[in-house]
Amino acid sequence: MKYLLLKHYRGAPAPVNDVPMDQWTPDEVDAHMQYMRDFAARLEETGEFVDGQALAPEGAFVRYDGEGRPPVTDGPFAETKDLIAGWMVIDVESWDRAVELAGELSAAPGAGGEPIHEWIEVRPFLRASTTVTE
Repeated sequence: MKYLLLKHYRGAPAPVNDVPMDQWTPDEVDAHMQYMRDFAARLEETGEFVDGQALAPEGAFVRYDGEGRPPVTDGPFAETKDLIAGWMVIDVESWDRAVELAGELSAAPGAGGEPIHEWIEVRPFLRASTTVTE
């Protein structure tokens, strides 16, 4: 079953090591990114990694506003918006394995090289139900 692991800039309870990344040293950022690459590489070896990306904080919400009208946006994001910092798609055998991996991802190093203990949102992919007819 596939799961989406979401890393948030904010919008979840504060992590234990709650120093924003823009206040980290270049070495701390490099260590964090290396942890993420190593984590993904390990999951590639087990066949559990599907895809993942880090995202920039810029963006906007967009919606359809009717035929012939331009889309409506509210961006750029206001300070209070919940922003996705990045995501990873995994394909694992169970919810328990997805939670286990999210816990490991939460231990990525942050300021001072200490684990962030950040909250990772775990979301299962919606599976289409199958209708059987006789």
